[in-house]
Amino acid sequence: MALQQPYHYLTTSSNRNRIYLTQSSGDKKGRGTQYSPAEQFAPLASTFQRRLVIGIGSASFVAIGANFGGITSFLLGLSPDTGRNLKLDVLYPIGGYSRCIQPDEGFELIYPATWVADQTLFYRAAERAEQERSLDPPPLNSDRRHKRNVNEPVVAFGPPGSTGELNVSVIVSPVSPDFRIEAFGGPKEVGEAVIRTITAPTRRPDVKATLLRSNLRGDSLKNINYYELEFRVESSSFQRHNVTVCCAQNGRLYTLNAQAPESAWQKVKEDFYKIAASFSLTS
Repeated sequence: MALQQPYHYLTTSSNRNRIYLTQSSGDKKGRGTQYSPAEQFAPLASTFQRRLVIGIGSASFVAIGANFGGITSFLLGLSPDTGRNLKLDVLYPIGGYSRCIQPDEGFELIYPATWVADQTLFYRAAERAEQERSLDPPPLNSDRRHKRNVNEPVVAFGPPGSTGELNVSVIVSPVSPDFRIEAFGGPKEVGEAVIRTITAPTRRPDVKATLLRSNLRGDSLKNINYYELEFRVESSSFQRHNVTVCCAQNGRLYTLNAQAPESAWQKVKEDFYKIAASFSLTS
C-alpha cells in the first residue's frame, strides 16, 4: 500500500543529535510539503560526517563492519573525503572505488570497485609466497628466489571476464639510484619520448601514436614528480586510449598504465582520470 503523505526528518532542541522521521501535515485536500531524497538525507549526512572520526573505534562502528548489504559503503559515501583520508576504502568501497596499497613496492591507487585483480598475477604471487614458506630445501639447479620479470606488472585490475584490453596495471622496474625522469625534460618532452618508443621501427611498423595531453603533478613534501600522459595508439588491427603516470624514487621506476579500446573511452575516461590522480608513492 503506497504512502499518501511524504515523510521528513526534523531535530528537537532538547536533543540535536537525534533524527526523527515524521509525517508531514497536509491541508484538507491532502497536500503536504514535498521533500527530495537529498533533503531527507541531509541531517543524516551532516550527523555522520561529525561523528565518523570520533566514533571510528566505538562499538557502533564495529557493528556495521561487515558491510552487510553495502551499509558501511553507503555511510562512508556520505563523507568520502574523510573515509579516503583514513584509508577505509581498502576495506569498503567509497563512492564506487576501492583502494590498493602495496607496502612492499611502495605505492597505492584507487580503482573501480567492480573491477577484479588479475588472477594470473595473484596465483604467481601465491606461488612465490608458498616457496618462501616451504621448509624443504630447493633443488640444486633452481633459483629459489624466483624473481619477477621486470616487465611484469606488480598489480593489474580490470572488469570481470574482460580480455585485458581494458585494464590498469603498475610495473615497478629497478633503475640506477641516481636515475631521474626530469633529465628527459618536462611533461611534453617525456610524453614525446614515450611516443617514440611505442612507434620505434623495431616494433610493429604500422603502429601510430599521438600524444593528447601531458601534465606534471608535483609532491613537494616527498619531492616526487608524477608525469601524467594521455595518448592514443592505433594500428590496422586496434585502436587504444591510454592514460599513464610515471615517476621514480630510490632506484625504482614506477609506471602506471590504464588502457581501453577507443570505442570504450567515453565510458571509462572519468575512471581513468581518477585512477591516475590517485596514484602515489607511499615510501
